[in-house]
Amino acid sequence: MLYIYWNPSEIIFHIGSFGVRWYATCWLIGLALGYLLMQRIYREEKIPDQKFDPLFFYIFIGILAGARLGHCLFYQPDYFLSSVDHFIEMLIPMHHGSDGAWHYTGYAGLASHGGVLGMFIAIWLYCRNTKVPGWVVLDNFGVVSGIAAAFIRIGNLMNSEIIGNVTNVPWAFIFERVDPYPRHPGQLYEAIAYFVIFAIILTVYRKHREKVGTGLFFGLCLALIFTFRFFIEYTKDIQVDFEAGMLFDMGQLLSIPFIAIGLFCIFCKKGMAKLGAKPLSESLKALK
Repeated sequence: MLYIYWNPSEIIFHIGSFGVRWYATCWLIGLALGYLLMQRIYREEKIPDQKFDPLFFYIFIGILAGARLGHCLFYQPDYFLSSVDHFIEMLIPMHHGSDGAWHYTGYAGLASHGGVLGMFIAIWLYCRNTKVPGWVVLDNFGVVSGIAAAFIRIGNLMNSEIIGNVTNVPWAFIFERVDPYPRHPGQLYEAIAYFVIFAIILTVYRKHREKVGTGLFFGLCLALIFTFRFFIEYTKDIQVDFEAGMLFDMGQLLSIPFIAIGLFCIFCKKGMAKLGAKPLSESLKALK
């Protein structure tokens, strides 16, 4: 009787026939908060406003495209690569129904690992065009990314997706849209963890802002988020059938490279120096 019965509508409200979904709204809230925090950080670091203005466009497109392609190619390649229609569905927020018509569905499936890869590509393009040092941008993203990740997982919770394993813990959720069994609310675990990680990294940033550009904050973000992601997978149900016989699921396998990169950024100072990482005061000389 302590279990939480969970079955909220995916739609917050309608505008005519168009439904505003919780999932898309949570994504937008996370990105908007990240945008505002990043804008404040740029100003505190005295990076010119004109250098900041194009950043959101690059990042929004990069994360959305990467997250969508990541889901389709990492988790459902057998579907999205099986026909021309399914391939088109991978690129546009529509589904080709059995009635022969195309129906708007939104992007039903976004993978966080793909979103991170898309963000990397977007940052590379942004830095190439604006000349802002890449390690400064990556470190600043390391500070703000946790807040966006937390809201994305809240969106997953509202969608009753990425559910946990069956359990008897008193705070278990019964996702009525899925089945009648009490399960770990893995989405909620992740959201809480990412809020905490965001607070930790922001605190370190406030005390050691001069280390922006060295890769420290980017490394902390990757190491903390994806280490937690690796272990939280043990509480989750498999997302696709092919994971059933695997020692590590796809989320864990994709997390390992990010953890390794994060640890390298934190601890291999000589290696980072060879890659062009340097403290903020030195990094920003190129912009003056």
